[in-house]
Formats: sequence, C-alpha cells, structure tokens
Amino acid sequence: MLLSLGERSNQVSTLALNMSSELRYTANTQLEHLHARYTGTGHADISKYDWVTHQHRDTLASIVGHPTLTSYLAIADGEAIGRVRFEMTERMLQPCGPPPRKDDD
Repeated sequence: MLLSLGERSNQVSTLALNMSSELRYTANTQLEHLHARYTGTGHADISKYDWVTHQHRDTLASIVGHPTLTSYLAIADGEAIGRVRFEMTERMLQPCGPPPRKDDD
C-alpha cells in the first residue's frame, strides 16, 4: 500500500506529537521520582530558609559520612574525631537556626 505525500506527512507529525507527549510524561515522572528520592532537591515554592537548611544538612551529612573529611576537620580543630562527628550530627537538627516566623495575614 503506497501512501501519498500528504498522508505520509500527517502520519509523521502524529508520530512526532505522540513521542513529544511521551517524552514530556517521562521527564515529569523522572522529576517526581527525584523529588521523592532526594528530599532536598526542592521545588518552585520552596522558601529560602528551607533550601539553605537542606544544603547545610546535606553538607553536614556528607562530612559525617566520609571518615577522611571528619578526620581532616578533627585535626584542623584539634578535637577528637568522635567529638567532631557528634557536633556535626547535633548541628543537623537546626543547621540554620530556628525557622522564621510565618505571617498569618
């Protein structure tokens, strides 16, 4: 069965439209998966305080999770490795201080 040029271009444009909507769905699904897996990735409505808190907490967790970084900080501060690890873990609770007050207007 031979298709005319007009029919063929309609099929190609329909195929391209289906593929673009499929790619858009895939991209949104991947983004939702990343947000569910990594809570600190943020979104459009995240506040500055929340974003900075996530960044500080991730940094502290990385330092505690990598023994060489913990050792480096312990040597630089002249403290025991366990003390540095404890202080970093404690600082993770509120790395940027208490949250700002929310205005109820």
